[in-house]
Amino acid sequence: MRIDKENYYLDIAETVLERSTCLRRRYGAIIVKNDEIVSTGYNGAPRGRKNCMDLGRCTREALNIPSGQRYELCRSVHAEMNAIISAARRDTLDATLYLAGREAQSGELLHDATSCSMCRRLIINAGISRVVIRNTKSEFSVVHVEDWIREDDSLPPAPEQE
Repeated sequence: MRIDKENYYLDIAETVLERSTCLRRRYGAIIVKNDEIVSTGYNGAPRGRKNCMDLGRCTREALNIPSGQRYELCRSVHAEMNAIISAARRDTLDATLYLAGREAQSGELLHDATSCSMCRRLIINAGISRVVIRNTKSEFSVVHVEDWIREDDSLPPAPEQE
């Protein structure tokens, strides 16, 4: 049987994550427009800086910072960010970003992978219309970026009405 396009691109994103230098979680992202790969990205330190793998430690892990918090202490540029940085905006408008993640230690596929709030802002500004996230080897979630715009996670919760 022939693999469907979504899983084809997710497989490529999984291959890209093999370049990740993060000791916690490894992510790979690719941007696709009109059935052509525009760019790829994985999480790792900015060019010229030492990676966590090189240092042998993760600052956030050493400080026992829970997943999803205090990203400013992380040495890595996220996979989605690197893919966007490597693309021209004209090529990201109405494109799809494919994202896959694995635990660095076990290699286990992340079933709850998603873009952080910082990456969501970049994805929105890049004009990307969909994000496809691998959940299992053959299952995935599709996020319509318009939903992230409408459900603005940067706003404080509204006070409860009595």
